[in-house]
Amino acid sequence: MNDSKLNTIEKLINDKKIEQAQIELSKLGEKFLKNSEYLYLRGKIFYIKKLYYLALDTLLIALEFEEKDKIYNLIAKIYNILGNKELSKKLLDLNLKEPLSENLKEEIYQALLVYKVIFFRDQDLTLEEHLGFAMNFGELEIHPFTNNDKQYPEVLKITHNEENKGRENTWHSDVTWRSEPSLGSILRMKESPKVGGDTLFADMYAAYDNLSDEVKEKLDGVVAVHDFAGFRKRLEKNGVSKEEIEGFNKKYPMPEHPVIRTHPDTGKKLIYVNAAFTKYIKDWDPEESSSMLKYLYSRAATPEYQCRFAWKDNSIAFWDNRSVQHYAASDYWPQVRKVERVTIIGDRPT
Repeated sequence: MNDSKLNTIEKLINDKKIEQAQIELSKLGEKFLKNSEYLYLRGKIFYIKKLYYLALDTLLIALEFEEKDKIYNLIAKIYNILGNKELSKKLLDLNLKEPLSENLKEEIYQALLVYKVIFFRDQDLTLEEHLGFAMNFGELEIHPFTNNDKQYPEVLKITHNEENKGRENTWHSDVTWRSEPSLGSILRMKESPKVGGDTLFADMYAAYDNLSDEVKEKLDGVVAVHDFAGFRKRLEKNGVSKEEIEGFNKKYPMPEHPVIRTHPDTGKKLIYVNAAFTKYIKDWDPEESSSMLKYLYSRAATPEYQCRFAWKDNSIAFWDNRSVQHYAASDYWPQVRKVERVTIIGDRPT
């Protein structure tokens, strides 16, 4: 039965019905994630869509379960393509001040999809150059509740010092209180503290993959409500009028997002709730909702799912806001930490 389904999907791929094949693959469920044929077909779809790094990542996993000549042959084709373009070395030597070729844009985005966060050192960019790099990957958003640059409102400026202690030390995905949360963020360090101030990132694919089958089944199709409650409290504290706050409430009504999201580019499932902006699980008993959310929030704090970036001046982190959560360690007070962030508009989670 399983072989029959996979054969049908392979025929769809050979007939160039790629989107239909991808839909059929997604229907097969978690039990196929250790099936080398399933992984081969998934890798082949990524290859056809020119998502070479995703294809390579998937095919190498397939080899862990069963070695097949066709898997090796497809991997060889990918290495040949990447080698001919000589793009990987260019990524390491990249100067973000310079315009990007279409190949380099593709290379960077594929690296983002595979690694979920990528880092660049020694990038002394102007605001215009920072914006220019970000616009290679989509339209930029303006944060309505924070300290933005007056000339370039798409640039969010965050400064912490002796008078303004860091407070971003909560695991979160950015702006999930929007109906269409951001695709990704590009953060540049303007002035780093001598000690501390690292940013941690947690892989929410891995967090989902390691949930029990019982929890996965329970969360299938479940949605949660998100809200900008923390920013609302800050607005009230800063004396913003009730009328203005009500205007924000109407502009940003509490959206519902799936608790388990499917990434639009990779097709992988991930945990999509966070302690900063998720309020409750819709249609669940409040105690059960609170208990489940606390458990899901705690998954981001698992060290095995994390990486930690030590900042230097002019370093840049570019993260996929759909597949990771992040946490800015506020362990540097009273030192100064200045960053500038540009955020790319995303899509509605499904």
